[in-house]
Amino acid sequence: MRGWAVVRNGAPLEAVEVTTPEPTGAQVLLKTTFCGVCHSDLYFQDGYYDLGGGKRLSLKDRGVKLPFIPGHETVGKVVALGPEAKGVAIGDHRLVYPWAGCGKCKHCVSGNDHMCLTPRSLGVFRDGGYGTHVLVDKPEHLVDFGNVDPALAATYACSGITAYSAVRKLSDVEPDSPVVVIGAGGLGLAAISILVALGYQRIVAVDVSDEKLGVAREAGAHAGVNAKSGELADELAKAAGKPIYGVVDFVASSDTAKAGVAVLARGGTYVPVGLYGGDLTLPLPTIPLRAITIRGSYTGSQHELRELVDLARSGKLRAVPVERVTHDDPNPALDRVRSGAVTGRLVLDAGLHASGGGRTVS
Repeated sequence: MRGWAVVRNGAPLEAVEVTTPEPTGAQVLLKTTFCGVCHSDLYFQDGYYDLGGGKRLSLKDRGVKLPFIPGHETVGKVVALGPEAKGVAIGDHRLVYPWAGCGKCKHCVSGNDHMCLTPRSLGVFRDGGYGTHVLVDKPEHLVDFGNVDPALAATYACSGITAYSAVRKLSDVEPDSPVVVIGAGGLGLAAISILVALGYQRIVAVDVSDEKLGVAREAGAHAGVNAKSGELADELAKAAGKPIYGVVDFVASSDTAKAGVAVLARGGTYVPVGLYGGDLTLPLPTIPLRAITIRGSYTGSQHELRELVDLARSGKLRAVPVERVTHDDPNPALDRVRSGAVTGRLVLDAGLHASGGGRTVS
């Protein structure tokens, strides 16, 4: 099989040829048809997370070994089955749940593989969808996406369930109460669409781009705040017009975290999701006195992915903008993501080649 691998951190991905895996046990081999280009792929390319204050978390220290083929938002067609694989057939077109774990701990047994302490995630610790083939541990990690556009479905494996899981952590916030979504990129737009589908009526989007804020309004946000326009917490309070009990932060920088916590009403919840980097300093007595919750959110569970796909198949979930680009070389797409010059999501399409143009679905 062929793939595009991180061979050296801080450098473009390189084309590699590796042995096509053969499924054993309950494993399933798929031929990649679509793979989302996720912002977190940039961290894998760089080799670290920025922790703020000049500190970095090395991905090597987390067990990521080079070379490896990224891509954790994969849709593919089943081409081979292990002898114990059940519930799936050759030719099935499926969305891959990539956040595999050990399969034995309490998290994996309960379907929360993404919380496993010994992760085996595709496109992170094992070769992913930037390759021509992907090996999946078990059929339970394959989701039938029905009538959903496969390029769009691919994005549900990370940005989709990341947004869905974060939003569901605000389940005690009433639908007529304001919810703030910080960051109007692919994740933020997904969250806005999910909030609208779940019946939320007052969504305040935050970004530094007026263009992206315009797209956020089209997606269902009732107000947009440019983070450059003034004191962010004050601007958020004005735009919301009512007490804010829920903030989801897809940036999670020092500035957005400070504003997100500051604007919460008593009993409110701040959900940091983004990995921009930074730190947050709070007087500890203010946390119990305000009864606020700071609750991190990392990707999502198998169950949440299936719930999200069901929501999409119902027709209630508005599609985020998706641009299909060639699977032949993901480097130009990664460069576009790094520059911030993407509205919605880029998805590698194995049916498009370097000379072919992109197509947009929404």
